Amino acid sequence: MLDKFEGILIFYQQKVEDTLDFVEEPLSQLAIDPRKTALVAIDLQNAVLQMNPAPHAAAEVVSNNRRISDALRSKGGLVVWVRVDINQVIRLPVDVPMPFEGKQLPSEWMEIAPAAGVQDGDLLITKYHWGAFAGTPLEQQLRARDIDTIILTGISTNAGVESTLRQGTGLGFAFVVAEDACSGRDADEHRFAFQNIFPRLARVRSVDEVLNALA
Repeated sequence: MLDKFEGILIFYQQKVEDTLDFVEEPLSQLAIDPRKTALVAIDLQNAVLQMNPAPHAAAEVVSNNRRISDALRSKGGLVVWVRVDINQVIRLPVDVPMPFEGKQLPSEWMEIAPAAGVQDGDLLITKYHWGAFAGTPLEQQLRARDIDTIILTGISTNAGVESTLRQGTGLGFAFVVAEDACSGRDADEHRFAFQNIFPRLARVRSVDEVLNALA
C-alpha cells in the first residue's frame, strides 16, 4: 500500500513539474502576416471611456490601440472598430446588469472616440451584447477578406474583450491579445484573465511585441 501511495505522489509531482516547465518556456516568436490580419478594437467609444479602467488608463489604451492600427493599416491590414449600442442592448435576466442598461444615452456616446483615429477604409461593427461576433456581421466580413488572425484590444478585458475572444476561437480564428492595449473594470480581474485564461486561447503579447512583428 505504501509503495502504491509513493507511486501516486511521484506521478503528481511529475505532473506539477511538467506544468511548471511549460509555463517557464519562452514564448514563441510572433509572426504576423498583415494581409491576413485584422485589429479588432472593442468598445473604445465615448460612453465606455467615461469609465476608469485598470490597470491601464483609458487614454493609454486608446493611444496604444492607435499605434497598432496605424502600423497595421500601413501594411495593408484591416482595422475594425467595435462599439456597443447601449440603447438597443439585449437585456437578459441577470444578477448584475450591464453598465448604463436601461438608460437612454445620447447617440454620440456610441461613437468611437476621436482620439482612436478612425480612418476611411476601416470597418465599423455595432454589437448588442458583450461579444463582437454574436448577432453581428463580423465573421462574414473577416471571411470575405480572407482574415485568419485577429489582434484583439479594448475595454473591458473581462467583458467585451474576453467574450469576443471566446466566440472567435470557437469560429477558428487565431488571436493575439495585446495586454497593454486592454484594460478592465478591476486590475486584479484583468491580470487574472491575462495570466490564467487568455494564454490558453491566444498568444498574449505587449503592444511593442505586436509592433515588432509588424515591422
